[in-house]
Amino acid sequence: MFRPFALFVGLRYTGARARNSFISVITLISALGLMLGVAVLITVLSVMNGFDRELQTRILGMVTHLSVHGREPVTDWQALADQVRDYPGVEAAAPFIKLEGMLTYEGNVAGVLVNGIEPEAEKDVSIVDEMMWDGDLQDLQPGEFGIVLGYALARKLGAETGDKITLVLPEASVSPAGVMPRFKRFTVVGRFRARAEVDSLYAYVANEDAARLERQPGTVEGIHLRLTDLFAAPEIGWQLQQALGPDYYTSDWTRSHGNLFQAIKMEKSMMTLLLSFIVAVAAFNIISSQVMLVTEKRGNIAVLRTLGASPGTIMRIFMVQGTVIGLAGTFLGTVLGVLLATNVSEVAAWVEATFNTRLFDAYFVNYLPSQLKWSDVTVIVGIAMLISFSATLYPSWRASRVRPAEALRYE
Repeated sequence: MFRPFALFVGLRYTGARARNSFISVITLISALGLMLGVAVLITVLSVMNGFDRELQTRILGMVTHLSVHGREPVTDWQALADQVRDYPGVEAAAPFIKLEGMLTYEGNVAGVLVNGIEPEAEKDVSIVDEMMWDGDLQDLQPGEFGIVLGYALARKLGAETGDKITLVLPEASVSPAGVMPRFKRFTVVGRFRARAEVDSLYAYVANEDAARLERQPGTVEGIHLRLTDLFAAPEIGWQLQQALGPDYYTSDWTRSHGNLFQAIKMEKSMMTLLLSFIVAVAAFNIISSQVMLVTEKRGNIAVLRTLGASPGTIMRIFMVQGTVIGLAGTFLGTVLGVLLATNVSEVAAWVEATFNTRLFDAYFVNYLPSQLKWSDVTVIVGIAMLISFSATLYPSWRASRVRPAEALRYE
């Protein structure tokens, strides 16, 4: 059976045991280094993709893509919503009122951002109804002063569904006893859990109840919009502000959470660059192992040259040998990286449970997400193979320059 000569001899050199065991050790280390570099790169990029996904689905699913605010309280939000819904790129609209205050329950106090909403309309612009831990968003009925708390906020207060908590507003009111902050009693009708920072900040009440607290019943602050493309929010917001006139202004998610998204993009790029150096270090090991192998095989190279092998053939032999090392390391690293990337969330959860610690409470997502993208795997494998193949060029060229007479003189 016909076999290409350079391929056949290169594979024989790869599988043969070197006379100097140190060369075999260096070859094994270079393959393991390439394997670890590829595996770590796949795993880290998958984690960064997971944070990116969580930002877009959980954080930006709870936070509005784009808001239209009235400079004065809006009395007919439906008319404003109908006008905005026809704009290209706008999928849905819902009214809102925002209040800042403190919640108290049995001596526990926590700051809160209270969102006044219409529960039915809110489903079209937010995923809060999908994140309900207990209770139902529809239980926010006007006049009943019910409240839905974030899971972490409820835990901080020690409140459960059915408990009555007090909302303290910063606006002071004058009474016979003097200037007093405004208080209102609410009943917890449900809790949502997005497993993100909003769990410890947000609470929801009925729009009408929020308007009464602001002493402007029948009005809203503006409308929230859900967009087809959330990355078009700044452009659509500017166009809407120009179209609606001076009585309205817009704000979008890039002002409140854009820094997180930009940070993740920058960190992903930097981590890719830094971790690529692990692959580069493994490539240097390939170079060193091949240089030593060429030195050991000088006699064999001389014999092959005297039998008619050209310098190009000698060069291809050692390129095959180095490329096989790169293929083995890259393949094993890809398998290990895919396994780690698909199970890293479970591994992190096991570490937290085993050592009784919370690793991610300080971040905007309180667990370790992961999303494996095969496009990233393809790019990483391509880069690893390119680097490992390039590492074979210099040693192979050195092998092709061996002079048979000089090499055989010392054999």
